[in-house]
Amino acid sequence: MKALKTFALAVLALAVAFTAGCGNRHSTKEVYYLITVNTALPYWQTAAVGFNKAAALYKVKARVVGPEGYDPQAELAELQKAIAAKPAGILISVADASVLQPEIDAAINAGIPVITMDSDAAGSRRLYFIGTNNLEAGRLGGHRVIERLGGKGNVVFFTIPGQPNLEERLKGFKDVLATRPDIKIAETVDIKGDVRDAFDRTLLLLAQTGPKKIDAFICLDSASGKMVSDAVKRTNVKDRLVLAWDVNQDTLDGIKGGTIEATIAQKPYAMAYVGMKALDEIFHNPPAKLNKDYTADSFAPYPVFIDTGTSLVDKSNVDLYLASEAEGRK
Repeated sequence: MKALKTFALAVLALAVAFTAGCGNRHSTKEVYYLITVNTALPYWQTAAVGFNKAAALYKVKARVVGPEGYDPQAELAELQKAIAAKPAGILISVADASVLQPEIDAAINAGIPVITMDSDAAGSRRLYFIGTNNLEAGRLGGHRVIERLGGKGNVVFFTIPGQPNLEERLKGFKDVLATRPDIKIAETVDIKGDVRDAFDRTLLLLAQTGPKKIDAFICLDSASGKMVSDAVKRTNVKDRLVLAWDVNQDTLDGIKGGTIEATIAQKPYAMAYVGMKALDEIFHNPPAKLNKDYTADSFAPYPVFIDTGTSLVDKSNVDLYLASEAEGRK
């Protein structure tokens, strides 16, 4: 009996020690950054919720920073500030790889773990990328366009040249549309980070008739879909296809109301939630060499890419996404 009591006490002591050890793993002094552009967009507000949720679970500090609009130089300034603060880790969406890559490498060389999300800088020293397989997402959208246009027509894209994720989406669309020579890309519109340009250009394009008539308007960013559909709605045109990106409330309402045909849904909450947890793991279990090129290492402790998934949303399933949005905003 005495031996049994001694064993029970030992097990209890071990459990208490283990619990105390887990509690001591984290500190409120640990700070993790999520850096992006367009922080005012619902897409990035959703990502911020995921990032903050994971940080709260670990009882560490989370900081979400970046310009409200599309401004790679302002994002660079925020990255530089974050590096100077010597955080436990940085999760960043890369607006322009040519602008941000050198500073991402500087962070890694300074011993700060960096993971990219949503938009990658594949040539940088970042540890890996979490987000959408944008090439495949573009192909998914391309097949939808072919189906709805019946294999022929003129299409226009709205994008921001130089942003890696949008470039990959555009390539995915082009890969698929190239199989249908009767579908022509009439124009690729640079919205320059200002969705009002998408609205204005759509109004002008809708006036074209005959062989120049635009049959489909394809938005590769999160915000243009509403502006393009608003322009189509204003002109009371009924025979044009609008394909959007992401599941902002306005986009979902447009699908429900019939002004948007479909949208490609991503998972910004999951990207940021998983990214925060991954940075924490790296910070507490750092590799022997942080600045090693792990893409060329068969025994690397990290993946090259974590695909958080995509799906196509149209009238058949939009109610599920509307319910999810309402629940997630509570």
